[in-house]
Amino acid sequence: MLEPLRPGAAVLVTGAGITGRAVLAALAPLGVHATLTDDSPSALAALAAEGVVVLDPDEAVARTPEFALVVVSPGFPPAAPVPAAAAAAGVPVWGDVELAWRLDRSGRFGPPRRWLVVTGTNGKTTTTSMLSAMLEAAGRRSALCGNIGEPVVAVLDRPAEMFAVELSSFQLYWAPSLRPDAGVVLNVAEDHLDWHGSMDAYAHAKARALTGRVAVAGLDDVIAARLLAASSAPVRVGFRLGEPGPGELGVFNGVLVDNAFGSGLALAPTDAIGVAGPVGVLDALGAAALARAVDVPADAIARALAGFHVGRHRAEVVAVADGITYVDDSKATNPHAAQASISAYPRVVWVAGGLLKGASVDDMVAAVANRLVGAVVIGRDRAQVGEALSRHAPDVPVVEVVAGEDSGVLGKAGAAVTSVTRRVASSDRPLAEAVMAAVVDAARGLAGPGDTVLLAPAGASFDQFSGYGHRGDAFAAAVRAALR
Repeated sequence: MLEPLRPGAAVLVTGAGITGRAVLAALAPLGVHATLTDDSPSALAALAAEGVVVLDPDEAVARTPEFALVVVSPGFPPAAPVPAAAAAAGVPVWGDVELAWRLDRSGRFGPPRRWLVVTGTNGKTTTTSMLSAMLEAAGRRSALCGNIGEPVVAVLDRPAEMFAVELSSFQLYWAPSLRPDAGVVLNVAEDHLDWHGSMDAYAHAKARALTGRVAVAGLDDVIAARLLAASSAPVRVGFRLGEPGPGELGVFNGVLVDNAFGSGLALAPTDAIGVAGPVGVLDALGAAALARAVDVPADAIARALAGFHVGRHRAEVVAVADGITYVDDSKATNPHAAQASISAYPRVVWVAGGLLKGASVDDMVAAVANRLVGAVVIGRDRAQVGEALSRHAPDVPVVEVVAGEDSGVLGKAGAAVTSVTRRVASSDRPLAEAVMAAVVDAARGLAGPGDTVLLAPAGASFDQFSGYGHRGDAFAAAVRAALR
C-alpha cells in the first residue's frame, strides 16, 4: 500500500502552503527524498532557505517522470502541468488525504483510526464541528481535521480513536483509496465546475465519501439521495427534515429522531440547535447520523447540540440598528448556500458577487425573488448576478459597486434596468475596505426597519479579498464604522 514511499524513493510535492508543508513533515521520517515545487518563486526561496529541495514549475514538469510519486495539494486540478505530466508518465498521484489514509492504514501510528468523513456543497464545516462536539461529549478521543483546520496528515501522531474529517471535492478527487468508517454527503449543487469540468464529475468526487462501511446522505437533496442509492456501502442511511422512515433520521414533533441505528430513538429537540433554520436541522441530522454510526449515545448528541455555536462568517449577526439587522454569511460561497441563507429571512437586501466558479445563479434568484427588497453586487462576476436579478426579480433595485479599474457592466442590454453604479475611486485605504464601505452605504439606502442586510455572496472571494474570512471581516468593519 505504501510501495511508492519505500526508503530512498523520490517524491515530488506540489504546493508550498499549509498542506505542502504538512506533507513534507509527514514524509521526513520515511526515508524518502522529497522535492517541492510551487508557482511562487518567493515561497520556493523561503523553503530552500530552510533546507528543502525545490524545483521551479517548468523544471518540475520536465523531471516528473524521475519521481516515484507526486503528492498534490488539493487546489491542483488534474489538468495542472505537474499532475498532467505525472499521469502521462504513469507516475502515481496522491493527494494529502490519500497519503494520510495510506499511512494510517499501514499501522505506522498504531491501530488505524475510524474516519468519519463529511462532505457536501454546503454545511460541511458546521456539520463536522457538530460531529466533533458529539464525539467529545461522549468521551471519545478524536481529532478534528481536513478542510476545517489542520490537514489529516498533520494529526496522524495524535492520540485519537477517531478522525472527524471535513473533505472538499478536491480532496476527495485525489483520495481514490479512501474508505471511511462512515461518510456523509449533505447535499450537492453547482460549485467548482471550473475545476471538475462537469456536474457529473463534481458529484462523482463527492460520492467517494460513501464508499466505506456506512454511507449517509441528505434525502431532501435529489443528487445526494441518488448518490446514496448508488452506493455499495453495507449500511446506507438517509436523513430528512420530515418524519424518518426505516433506516433514516429525521424530525418528528420538533425532535431529531434516529430510526436507523435505533428504533424511533429521540436525540435532541430542534429548538436547541444553535444554527437557525432548516439548514441547522439538516446539519445536525448529518452529524448525528455519523455519531450514531459509531455508537455515540443520544444524551451526548443532545448535550453537544445544546452547547454548539456556529462558526465565524456563517450567518453571524454583526449589528442591529434602526430596525435593520446586518448579517455576515460570507461562507455562502456558492448559489446553493446563498439560497439557503436568504431563505432564513423574510426581507433581504442581498450583498452578492465575486467568483461564481462556473455556477449559474438563475435558479436560486428565482427561488428567493419574493424575499429580496434590494441587492448590492460586487466583484468579477457581478454582471451575472445583476442579469439574473433582471430576469427573475426585475422590480428589485440593484446597486453595482465597481472598483476604480473595473468598468460598469449592469447598464448593458438585458441587464438590470433598475440598477445604479457606484464607483470606488483610488484612495489611501485598501481596496477591500473601500469596496465594503461603499457596499454598506448602498445597502443602508435600500433597507428599512425589519429588513436584513445579508452578505451571502454566492461566489468565492479571491477576486477582491484574501478569503471569505477577509471579506466577512471587511463587511463587519464597514457596518460598525457606518453605525458609529
